[in-house]
Amino acid sequence: DIGTVLSMLARHQNNYTETHYRHCLNVLKYLKNTKDKCIRFSCDSDADRDLVGYVDLGFAGDPSSSKSRTGLIMFCANGPIIWRSALQSIVAQSSTEAEYIALSQSMREVIPFITLLQEIDKIFSTNTNKARFHCKVFEDNNSCISLETSEKFSPRTKRIALKYHHFRRFVTEKLIEILPIDTKEQLADIFTKPLDEDLFLYLTGKQSGW
Repeated sequence: DIGTVLSMLARHQNNYTETHYRHCLNVLKYLKNTKDKCIRFSCDSDADRDLVGYVDLGFAGDPSSSKSRTGLIMFCANGPIIWRSALQSIVAQSSTEAEYIALSQSMREVIPFITLLQEIDKIFSTNTNKARFHCKVFEDNNSCISLETSEKFSPRTKRIALKYHHFRRFVTEKLIEILPIDTKEQLADIFTKPLDEDLFLYLTGKQSGW
């Protein structure tokens, strides 16, 4: 719940102002007032053992560089196990390209975890289903969804496909599913930009099971 603000404040730690200092104090006050909160896990069915992830994007959200911010949160047993808020390394030329880059960067966090769970299953011979990662991405245009699932690329998208399409095999093998989701239920939205209080509290509660 403080991942985004920490990512933003960390960029100014060598040249901070009084405004940054006040924001740091607000973070400490928030932590003090929520010290009785915790992350809750539950596993009542085989489906709860699946990996469920949310990826979102704040397009060109950084005013100084015009870079987009990627947000990721991944759940297992109904609790968050990986989360991330970070600026992308390049300036995307469209929201479609930025969304695709966000998904690709997030898969670099997820795919090793899927492999780890598969190895554990082999070693301990558990009777659970093969772990999956359901990547629920809110898209504001259909071209991004087409790019994520299409077997062909246009001249405009081929240049990013070579670098960011490394997870294609996992999509083909159904280990990763790309699914749409409503904006209000996009749990990764909290990692892309500052939110109003009501939406922040709603998403934080759903993430941690409060």
